[in-house]
Amino acid sequence: MFNKILIANRGEIALRIIRTCKELGIKTVAVYSEADRDSLHTVFADEAVCIGPPQSNLSYLKIPNIMSAAQVTGADAIHPGYGFLAENANFSEICEETGIKFIGPSPDMIRRMGDKALAKATMREVGVPVVPGSEGAVKTIEEAKKIADEVGYPIMLKASAGGGGKGMRIVWEKKNLEKMFQTASSEAEAAFGNPELYIEKFIENPRHVEIQVMGDQKGNVYHYGERDCSIQRRHQKLIEESPSPIITHEVREKMGDAAVLGCKSVNYEGAGTVEFLVDKNLNFYFIEMNTRIQVEHPVTEMVRNLDLIKQQILVAGGEKIQELPREPIGHSIEFRINAEDPSNGFRPSPGRIEYLHFPGGFGVRVDSHVYNDYIIPPYYDSLLAKLIVWGTDRDHAIKRALRAFEEFTIEGIKTTAPFHIQVLKNDHFRKNDYDTSFIDKHLTQLMRQNDDTK
Repeated sequence: MFNKILIANRGEIALRIIRTCKELGIKTVAVYSEADRDSLHTVFADEAVCIGPPQSNLSYLKIPNIMSAAQVTGADAIHPGYGFLAENANFSEICEETGIKFIGPSPDMIRRMGDKALAKATMREVGVPVVPGSEGAVKTIEEAKKIADEVGYPIMLKASAGGGGKGMRIVWEKKNLEKMFQTASSEAEAAFGNPELYIEKFIENPRHVEIQVMGDQKGNVYHYGERDCSIQRRHQKLIEESPSPIITHEVREKMGDAAVLGCKSVNYEGAGTVEFLVDKNLNFYFIEMNTRIQVEHPVTEMVRNLDLIKQQILVAGGEKIQELPREPIGHSIEFRINAEDPSNGFRPSPGRIEYLHFPGGFGVRVDSHVYNDYIIPPYYDSLLAKLIVWGTDRDHAIKRALRAFEEFTIEGIKTTAPFHIQVLKNDHFRKNDYDTSFIDKHLTQLMRQNDDTK
């Protein structure tokens, strides 16, 4: 097992990894930019190294700085968390070449499954259902027009090398394709350094359901059930729950087996998430794979009584994957609390936290790196906390979440907490009558209700 792990990330996920390392008796190294000097992950790690100025490209994305920090501190492994370099095949390759274990997939696995177009082709080859579309990256607008005509409008343009809604556009009519293609390609290049796009048939009103997988070095791949991530805004997940309220035992088995089949075809190692769209008839289609731990992994942990970060570290150290019963226990929901003003177009709201109180009690968990007087920097993702609740069933989890939000107090900045309360009170959400267009359909009503309660 490892002696010292460097966490190549920041914020709540860095602190989350540090906690598990401490329980395993492994020393930790935090890296931080000048803007994160006072973040909690720098306080609780055994060592902390500044790797550059606030800008991500000069710090958290600067591979030479991170590798220097690992070598100077004697770290024998690096955990990338999520975002930043977590799905960067070159980073994984450099770790491999320098004898430092990358806690995640090999460079080849990241290239094959992290690249959306290649992943789709891989899944198609082994018989996993995929959304109709291009078999790989689309090089020209002429090729895009041909494929779009074949699959039929509306279509979805997606960046091959990224996620989080960047480089993604819905094209409803042929006359808009060329402009949308150029816009999405430019956005993809700016966000990921790769302008390539691929095309999928746009499935209207689907649910977004993903399977949590884990693979070890002995060729075993196992899945820990599904998460429903359909509450999204501009393709960014806001609320996630497990199990999915629409998935039956039979569909869970089929989706899980499909995810495992695809991962075994590339000898996948580490944590990963295989994402599907599910239509109203419970037909599912592979859309992409994230070759890392997800922001929403805690809901799986809550219904499986399992530490996924611990499993990541153990399989990276050569141990066999832990198998669990297929069926989840109870129901868990996660809410991303962002430093944003939902009443003002979700505008970012960085600044000083003047007062903070997190909720507690049975079945309530908060993952966060912030505290009273902490200054939210303007340079990074606006996530400041994740509220995760567990209940005996979905209705119980919703009631517990409302109770927890009554205790959640933060002053000095705007957050999305009031928005989540309105979602929890919405009849469509409570009755499981929603899909990925939920926020688009109900945002005005949710904001009006939010204003009425102020």
